[in-house]
Amino acid sequence: MANTVVLEVFRYDPETRESRMQNFEVEYQDDWVVLDALNHIKDEIDGSLSHRWSCRMGVCGSCGMVVNGYPKLTCSAFIRDYLPGPIRVEPLANFEVERDLIVDFDMFLEKLQRVTPWLVRDEERPIEDGEHIQTPAQLAQYKQYTLCINCMLCYSACPVVSHEPDFLGPAALALGHRYNLDSRDQGTGLRLDEMLSSDGIWDCTFVGACSDVCPKHVDPAGAIQQAKVSGTMEYFKSFLMPAGSRK
Repeated sequence: MANTVVLEVFRYDPETRESRMQNFEVEYQDDWVVLDALNHIKDEIDGSLSHRWSCRMGVCGSCGMVVNGYPKLTCSAFIRDYLPGPIRVEPLANFEVERDLIVDFDMFLEKLQRVTPWLVRDEERPIEDGEHIQTPAQLAQYKQYTLCINCMLCYSACPVVSHEPDFLGPAALALGHRYNLDSRDQGTGLRLDEMLSSDGIWDCTFVGACSDVCPKHVDPAGAIQQAKVSGTMEYFKSFLMPAGSRK
């Protein structure tokens, strides 16, 4: 007998602005993940179903959804772990839904820009002078935070984002902290102006839900707490050191 499972899938029509749950009974294979079932529904049952995905390898981060109430990459959510079902699939929380399981990430991209997520140099070194040498220990300081794939599971899980939409949020703050820790960077003061703002690190209540759901173990909650310490130190240093002397 074929293995079957029921998927309860969130549907949203942007033209009518109506939402509902729709049940699909799907035949699945033992090695299927939830994303496989959604692709089967779209290909074989209902071509109007809309959802994002790309690599199916936990690298691109585009297939993040809420599976049985938990933010998850659907390419790593094995159906066998949710049996006997049903499996409830919904769009990521705390984002505007565009259609069905697709959400609008513009909110995150705007916040990301505010933390200047790139290397800042006071003066660029000429190419002929060679690269900026970095020791393994210096790389280890920030490497963990480079693993973020912008899947937005952390924003979906964060209770602060749900109540304070202007909060910069876990991924943006962790990425800001990543560049502040980079020995090649000289833009800490610039970033801290945003990270220490009323929408920044002090809004974080350290629930840790963002780190719990992170598929790459980036630990954005830990990064934010480290940034709080760094920000406090920079604040007091500003009274002792001349303006512009910070890193």
